[in-house]
Amino acid sequence: MSEIHHIVFDIGKVLIHYDPEIPYSRLIPDAEERRWFFENVCTHDWNLEQDRGRTWEEAEAMLIALHPTHEENIRAFRRSWHEMVSHPYEDSVAILESLIDAGHDVTMLTNFASDTFMEARKRFPFLNRPRGVTVSGEIKLIKPDREIYEHHAESFGLEPAATLFIDDNADNVAGAQAAGWQAVQFVGAEKLKKDLKEFGLEV
Repeated sequence: MSEIHHIVFDIGKVLIHYDPEIPYSRLIPDAEERRWFFENVCTHDWNLEQDRGRTWEEAEAMLIALHPTHEENIRAFRRSWHEMVSHPYEDSVAILESLIDAGHDVTMLTNFASDTFMEARKRFPFLNRPRGVTVSGEIKLIKPDREIYEHHAESFGLEPAATLFIDDNADNVAGAQAAGWQAVQFVGAEKLKKDLKEFGLEV
């Protein structure tokens, strides 16, 4: 196991909570109707394209053309985004800040639309503490594609084998490992502390 010189955090579901159900449980109260909407209209894959750099205007226009009767709920996805990111994970943030305070090199790599990330940075000041961040929507590359890991490593001067990546998504963890990084899947702060300790990183 290589000595770790660089630590890279994902953001959504690692440092801040994200759940579209929060506003839509109010907007579409019927659970079955809401499930259909997320499976057929504002799907995960549709939202991922905004993380890849597609504008919300383009995304909304495409869906409204296909589902004109759902226009209001389609537009509500961006308008209600601030509700979806309801709170930070304080225990994970404490780990992030502890690593930074101890002098470790910490950066972030996230699938995030560029405009919503700017909003997140204003709401959650701890996102400004790491040395830097790669935002998928800004560079039009996305996890788990190998290119985004290579871009991040080159941008921040990381040695892949000495880099530890933390992400909640198993595919993104595998993508980092395919790019030559060390990587662990985030399932909670206590497990993360144990994983870090195995790499010689005490928090």
